[in-house]
Amino acid sequence: MTDIVTFGETMLRLSPPPGDRLETTRELDVRTGGAESNVAVAAARLDCEATWISKLPDSALGRRIASELRSHGVRTDVAWDDSASARLGTYYLEQGGEPRGTDVIYDRAGASVTTATPEELPVGALDDAEIFYTSGITPALSDTLAETTATVLRAAQNAGVTTAFDLNYRSKLWTPEAAGREYESLFPHVDVLVAAERDAAACLDRDGDPVEVANGLLRDFDFETVVLTRGDQGSLAVHDGEVFEQDVYDAETLDPIGTGDAFVGGFLAERLHGGDVGDALAYGAATASLKRTLGGDLAVVTPEEVASVLEENAGGISR
Repeated sequence: MTDIVTFGETMLRLSPPPGDRLETTRELDVRTGGAESNVAVAAARLDCEATWISKLPDSALGRRIASELRSHGVRTDVAWDDSASARLGTYYLEQGGEPRGTDVIYDRAGASVTTATPEELPVGALDDAEIFYTSGITPALSDTLAETTATVLRAAQNAGVTTAFDLNYRSKLWTPEAAGREYESLFPHVDVLVAAERDAAACLDRDGDPVEVANGLLRDFDFETVVLTRGDQGSLAVHDGEVFEQDVYDAETLDPIGTGDAFVGGFLAERLHGGDVGDALAYGAATASLKRTLGGDLAVVTPEEVASVLEENAGGISR
């Protein structure tokens, strides 16, 4: 039995040392990052059986991705691309303090994953899964992936698998209007929606009181659960007629990249372990706080560390 299957792109992240600029650096730190594999790693680190499915170039770079994910306990079911045009997407991250801020440059056009079709993906992993997760980044990458994402979501739902989807809007990939249309086309096949408050406003024209926003989404699209993340104001969820609210746990931030994915991985892990939605929000918040103390995209955490954060802090509010 597989607890969770995720589907999406994973890239290499290349970063100059803190304080250096991409245009002058003489060295780059190499990491692995991608929303769906980040969620899979967080779940696997928290004692879930996690599988990531995707398409990778049959090359040293593709094998590096698979090897690193496996090192964290994630099973990788991959379609290997041995064509002459096979390539792995990369992104460059230049971290800077205020007022400069952090900049991201993507080099992912034409990556092998953008050509992935349902027929070549190892979707048999869904046969005994409890949860299938993907994000709004995946359908943004190509028309082919938009169709594949919809097909795999339908297949998972038809197989009785709980489907979870994070809007994860990226302005460098598409416009809010295009994203909103695509999201809404996928919603009939989604059971658990995760949305950043800002993404719901920008892409779905849902703003105002967060409880009303979450309840409106749940009602209008017949979701089982809606989770709204609110940055430093925490998160809330609506499920089965109940509203749950959760504060952020303080953390000394070393690297914020991947914090949202860590939250989702922790939330879904706790649901898989039998926790209610309130417990899962707290578990996600604790996992996210730990991720902020770690370099790279991955939440390399332990259940004991998450438990320690929870023990040291007050839980969420249920009403």
